[in-house]
Amino acid sequence: MNAKKWRVASFLCILVCINAWSAEKDQATNVDPTTLKLIKLLVEQGVLTQDKANALLREAGKPDAATSDVPKTEPGIVRVPYVPETIKNEMREQIKQEVLAQAKQERWGAPGALPEWIERIKWDGDIRLRYQRDQFPDGNLGATPNYQAINSAGGIAQAGTNVFINDSVDRTRWRLRARLGMLAKVNDELETGLRLTTGNTVDPVSTNQTLGNNFNRNSFVLDRAYLRFDPNERFTLWGGRLPNPWFGTDLVWDEDLNFDGVAATFKPKLSDNISGFATLGWFPVQEVELSASDKSLSGAQVGMDWKISAHHGLKIGLAYYDYRHVSGRQADSALLDYTAPQFVQKGNSMFHIRTDTVFSNGLFGLAPNFKEIDLTAVWDIAAFDPVHVVFTGDYVKNVGFDRAEIQQRTGLDIEPKTRGYQMKFAVGSPLIKKRGDWQFISAYKYLERDAVLDAFTDSDFHLGGTDAKGWILGGGYGLANNTWLSLRWLSANEIDGPPLAIDVLQLDLNARF
Repeated sequence: MNAKKWRVASFLCILVCINAWSAEKDQATNVDPTTLKLIKLLVEQGVLTQDKANALLREAGKPDAATSDVPKTEPGIVRVPYVPETIKNEMREQIKQEVLAQAKQERWGAPGALPEWIERIKWDGDIRLRYQRDQFPDGNLGATPNYQAINSAGGIAQAGTNVFINDSVDRTRWRLRARLGMLAKVNDELETGLRLTTGNTVDPVSTNQTLGNNFNRNSFVLDRAYLRFDPNERFTLWGGRLPNPWFGTDLVWDEDLNFDGVAATFKPKLSDNISGFATLGWFPVQEVELSASDKSLSGAQVGMDWKISAHHGLKIGLAYYDYRHVSGRQADSALLDYTAPQFVQKGNSMFHIRTDTVFSNGLFGLAPNFKEIDLTAVWDIAAFDPVHVVFTGDYVKNVGFDRAEIQQRTGLDIEPKTRGYQMKFAVGSPLIKKRGDWQFISAYKYLERDAVLDAFTDSDFHLGGTDAKGWILGGGYGLANNTWLSLRWLSANEIDGPPLAIDVLQLDLNARF
């Protein structure tokens, strides 16, 4: 029996019982003809059995006659069963809610109503216009190799004038970043995400497009494409090209970096005010055909999110990142050229991986291995809400650096420079959303040359890479809803390499939708 029939039968039972009570009160034994007709109809349609119908009639003081002709009532007599007001209200509210639910589901009266599947899709995006000024103070020696240009060209001789990075001629650029994302809810547990962005397929840590290309069109590339499975509120499984799953800062991971691979996060409830989290991930970095030495990253992180009070929160995470087969290997042919990195910024210790050719030819590979331990903490003080005061600390150490192993493999005796840290202070709105929201930040960063893989760290500080120390000052102000202006000054110097001072000014106009 479906729900509709149950509701009719229930309503009928109420009427019969009430009618019986009313009949007894009035010393009458006749049942309302309408009620008899309803009972007879339900028997004919198989909703009620004959026995149940007879039982209902007996309760109302009527002999078994559900299927007999309905007796006539005396002329002028109308029997109206008494229904208490509370029952009327309950029935009225129940019917109202059912009608409203059906109207919402079927979108009654909605002009041009869209199909249901469209409601499960959400769009978002942003556009950023940037003025950037790169300044190189006097004293730079012009002796920092541009290993990305060298490897891309096939050697020092082939790189020509690009063999060293620019560290003497100031540069002004107008830059554009545009991103368009889509989230689709497949079902209650599965979600898929797609995002397109400006940029290119060579640089994984920048989505900027420099303007001034003879009015040519810009590239729009696939930035994210993933499935996200949430069987419950405590567990999340990702797969595809996905957002950064780690809790951390740009000391290790650039904010524009996304990951190829799989990740899983578990968030247990440790107490009323403490939640834990544990994340595991595996990510292919470079697939090498005809070789078992594919480059990859495996990672694990544990931490807690502690709500100390209504106005204080502390989040701590400890992570371990293990890179496999990313260091270079020497050979007397091109057989091991694949061990050279596909992308670098600058800073990491490099060496020539070809022994059968002169130094000016051939590629360069990474000297150390990278196994990074990263400790991150964020203390959020919301006592002046909506103004927050946030302190962030991040410390990283490359425990995979083995001086003896490097010397045996490369012939170079390289001093370990394997630690880095960042301290950051922020005050204002955590996220600028509307007119009048503001934020001020100040940070100090120190990152030695082999503390992290330079390819994936912040691409703005020191114009990317490691072997850098310095300050960051900045702020933002909301001009309107989802529209804000931001300004940053990044001033950095080398730690151990040739003199290389770089100051960067960035003025951004942002719009989010």
